[in-house]
Amino acid sequence: MGLSNKMKQKTNPLRKTLDNMKPAFEKGGKLSAFGSFFEAMESFFFVPKTVTCKGTHIKDSVDLKRTMITVMIALIPVFLFSLYNTGYQMNQAYGYGWGFWMIVWKGFLKILPLYIVSYVVGLFFECMFAQIRGEEVNEGYFVTGFLIPLIMPVNVPLWTLAIAVAFAVIIGKEVFGGTGMNIWNPALLARAFMFFSYPKVMSGDSVWVAHKAGVDAFSAATPLSECASGALSYSPLDMFIGLIPGCVGETSTLCILLGAIVLVFTGIASWKIMVSCVAGGLLVGLLGDVPCWYQLIMGGFAFGCVFMATDPVTSCQTEAGKWIYGFLVGAFAVCLRLFNPGYPEGMMLSILLMNTFAPLIDHLVVSRNIKKRLGRAKTA
Repeated sequence: MGLSNKMKQKTNPLRKTLDNMKPAFEKGGKLSAFGSFFEAMESFFFVPKTVTCKGTHIKDSVDLKRTMITVMIALIPVFLFSLYNTGYQMNQAYGYGWGFWMIVWKGFLKILPLYIVSYVVGLFFECMFAQIRGEEVNEGYFVTGFLIPLIMPVNVPLWTLAIAVAFAVIIGKEVFGGTGMNIWNPALLARAFMFFSYPKVMSGDSVWVAHKAGVDAFSAATPLSECASGALSYSPLDMFIGLIPGCVGETSTLCILLGAIVLVFTGIASWKIMVSCVAGGLLVGLLGDVPCWYQLIMGGFAFGCVFMATDPVTSCQTEAGKWIYGFLVGAFAVCLRLFNPGYPEGMMLSILLMNTFAPLIDHLVVSRNIKKRLGRAKTA
């Protein structure tokens, strides 16, 4: 079987091309300054050939690359629905009468520039810092770059998005040492940058849904905005399915739940954080004027709970800490929604706040366990 795979690689035209190019990018080659860029491209298409040669090692089929791919698979339902909903909102605004595939196509054309900017800018800085450090490019940004457009309004200015992505990669990740060393979720830092740059666009009040020649751009109020004003016109079913105005990938709770099933089943994300986050949101939601469970299907609560709060790098690592962390994320998010009239959404700020306190929560949990064990030892 191993011989068969090697033969396939030798006859693979792409593999041959990369092997012929590789010497120029290796140390001492003419293009060695771009070695990290080449390594990133090669490892994207093929499994790296580098292996450990000595010492004791733990062998596991799950590595960072497989983890990142699993997260991206979990995001596919959200992404596909975002294409449809973006076109659907445009179609509804002016009654164009588009069919299903035209709606998807229009949504794709509107979202595509966001992904181009996210990946071109983000990967440029990832590769640049990897080259400066003399390291391989990490796969972590493939997920971050996929997430960033999903938590943005579809009409976000591209040049500002480029600055936000650069800020997230450089300040949010690389200054701490790269993937696995960052304190805050990089995708949420990009959103935070956009929030403080364009608060009206990112506030959660209203979002752009369409533009027609000769007519001003049309924006629609989000469920969160209507809820804050006491005149919610969207049905729970619409909010659950996601046929509502909102950021690109945050509207469909149904598709987000499909992604949650994938993440929990594969063990990539912690179900404890998700469950406790929902519990915190429901408990504080009891103080609102609408049913508490409405908070779970409005705005970015579900998306943040499943894909952002569960980030293994920036969330708590201890089992007890995960329960505390998730509960506080959900509780603070709904607190911001209910008691801050100037900002209907609150999930982003809540997660970033708890990212900051996650190490402290873990420290307190570990310290408590140590005291309990010392107490048992003294009484034994």
